[in-house]
Amino acid sequence: MLPPFFEVENLTKRFGGLTAVNGVSFQVSRDEIVGLIGPNGAGKTTVLRLITSILKPDSGRVRFKGKDITRAKPWAIVNQGIAGTFQAARPFRRLPIIANVMVACLSPRAMKRGEWVKTVEAKALDALEFVGISDLALEPASCLSHGDLRRLEMARAIATDPELLLLDEPFSGLNPAETELMAKSIGRLHKGGRFGRLHSEGPTMIIIEHKLAELMKIVDRVIVLDFGELIADGTPEEIVKDEKVIEAYIGKGVI
Repeated sequence: MLPPFFEVENLTKRFGGLTAVNGVSFQVSRDEIVGLIGPNGAGKTTVLRLITSILKPDSGRVRFKGKDITRAKPWAIVNQGIAGTFQAARPFRRLPIIANVMVACLSPRAMKRGEWVKTVEAKALDALEFVGISDLALEPASCLSHGDLRRLEMARAIATDPELLLLDEPFSGLNPAETELMAKSIGRLHKGGRFGRLHSEGPTMIIIEHKLAELMKIVDRVIVLDFGELIADGTPEEIVKDEKVIEAYIGKGVI
């Protein structure tokens, strides 16, 4: 029997006397898009930081394709095939936007899997075109709006050719039209419509998002956290009817 594609088991993280994540366990199958939702402070971003090894858990395990990656270095996590974006974008502000993406293209994983492309510059430009900001490629990253910084973060992540992509509030700061475009890009990426991709499978995704109406349209499954604990796991249709979720987060008549 094959191991789960991705699994967290009894993840716990404490900051002093605060337990930010408390015994969280879930699995994600290959090709799923999973939403991770909950109130502010529920522990969602902490879970993503534990997965990417930016933070180390006090207890619990993270496994990717059967391999324990709990204590791996963040750069090793990327080269295993996991990439993410986070709420606070941290580009190389003085470098051109395309150079920001070229840095990601120079990761060992991207170089190994990017033999199809003639130059790193071409691959970086393709990533920027995919997220819709290729026209700004030569501008410094410091000129980008909050919404376009989100796009740059996604371009840098997908340039590493991940098998598991973690997105922390990809719709934040985007207007309705931009949100729709980003949602379409996420769907196209998941279906394998990746720039220059040699194989048809797009990345599996875990997405944190507070714009629930938009999120529910693109995810296969939703995991809900509250006070660091998992309180629900099901399809979007099941989650919006779950009384615990309604009480803790959604509220009646929101979606």
